[in-house]
Order: sequence, then structure tokens, then C-alpha cells
Amino acid sequence: MRHRRLLLTALFTTAPGYALADTASVNVSLIEFVDKWVGPQLAEPMITAAQSGGHTPLAMFMAADIVVKLVMFGLALASVLGWAVWAGKLLQVSWANAGLRRSYKRLSASGTLRSTQAAVYAGPVRVMVKAAQAEIDRSVGLNKDGIKERVASELSRIETGAARAMQSGAMILGSIGSTAPFIGLFGTVWGIMNSFIGIAESGSTNLSVVAPGIAEALLATAIGLVAAIPAVLLYNHITRLVSGYRAHIGDAAALVERCLSRDLDRIAEEPPVQAHLTKLAAE
Repeated sequence: MRHRRLLLTALFTTAPGYALADTASVNVSLIEFVDKWVGPQLAEPMITAAQSGGHTPLAMFMAADIVVKLVMFGLALASVLGWAVWAGKLLQVSWANAGLRRSYKRLSASGTLRSTQAAVYAGPVRVMVKAAQAEIDRSVGLNKDGIKERVASELSRIETGAARAMQSGAMILGSIGSTAPFIGLFGTVWGIMNSFIGIAESGSTNLSVVAPGIAEALLATAIGLVAAIPAVLLYNHITRLVSGYRAHIGDAAALVERCLSRDLDRIAEEPPVQAHLTKLAAE
């Protein structure tokens, strides 16, 4: 590894356009990192782009200042993270909706909360059924309207909590979409500032001298937009999915309330002894 580093340093410091030793050193460290963790598939093109220069995106990245490099690299990681979060949330919401549909059908077929165990349901439906059953047990002999109000309040709290938990990861996409353009703009401003400093030091205003540095700086803004635009679209998509998920939870809560009302009416029609025997049988 030490011999490879020396070879890369020698190549970069003698290559055209690499007058700054710190840029060459940063490129050597970056290529070694990529070669170790990604492989030569990406490391070799980076070496070629750094040695030959040019105006390709990879060549401009290799020629950029370390601050601009960090901005570009961070934006690229943010873009990858955004797509990963979207894929993960898509799978999570799909799995949760499937569980909700199965639990809804099972509870709808049963039609009661008294003869079923909450364990046969999944996700928020299980929590709702357990909460309703617990309230029935704690409110024996009390007015059924009060029972319904307390259960409705608890179901609303469960619904809000489940929707908030499902929305949590999507905030990463919103953050990427709102901050990536400004981070890219910071990289552009920094790169243009360095270009003007280079003009002042060289004393030349030739366009062929100025243009490469400005192009490298503008690449940071382009990468920021590439990261931000999909992130905003993916955030909106996840928000719509979560809204649909919350609507399904609302349907399940309404079904639990209907089953509760039905059970309370049955209990009111039963003689006291029969109601006690029914409770013991359910336990």
C-alpha cells in the first residue's frame, strides 16, 4: 500500500493541472479509500481522470478543492441515503398495510371483541383490541356511553401514534430535499471564490484559465439538485403512502368501535348471572 501511495503521489504531482500538493494528497487518500471499500472498478477511472484531466464530471471532481470535494461527496451520500430510506419505507408501509388488511378481515368476520384473543391480530389492530377489551373489563357495571367515549379516545391516541411512527423516517427525505440545494450552493460559492483567488495570483483573466474552476464549482450545485429533486418527490410519495396507511388504521378503529358497541348491547341484554358466566368463559 505504501508503494502504491508513493506511485500515485508521483503521478499526480507531475500530471498537468495538479500544481497544488494538498489536492494531490487528498486525491491519493481518496483513491486509496475507494480502492479499499469499493474496488478497482471505480478507483481506476478516478486515477485516469485525475492524471489526464478533462471536463468530465469525474475529472472535475478530482480537480476540485478539498472543501468542494467534501460537499460533492456528502451530497452523493445523501442521495444514496434518500433512495435507501424511500425503499425501506415503501417495504415497511406495504407490509404494515398487508397486516392491517388481514387483521381487519379477521375482526370483521368475528364481529365481536369478547370471544377473540388480541394476539390473533397484528400491528395497531392488536393494540386497539387489547385497549377495548381492557376498558370493558375495567368498566363493568358502568354506563356504556362512557365506555364508548373512553375507548374512542384511546383508539384515537393509538391511531395518531402509529401514523407518527410510520412517518418518522420520511423526515430524512424532507431534510435532504430542503438542504441539498443550499449545501451545493455553498460548494459553488467556495469554488468560485478559489477561482477568483487563482486569477488574482496568476494575473491572467483568460477564459481558458477561469472556466475550469468555475465549471468545477458549478458541479456542486448540479449534484445538490440531483440529490434534492428526487428527495422531494420521494418524500411526497411516502407522505401519500402514510396518509393511506392512516386511513386504513381509521377504518380499523371504526370497526373496533362497532364491535364494542355490539358487545355492549349484548351485555345489556344478558341477565346478570349469564353475563358473569360469559365473562368467565371468555377468560
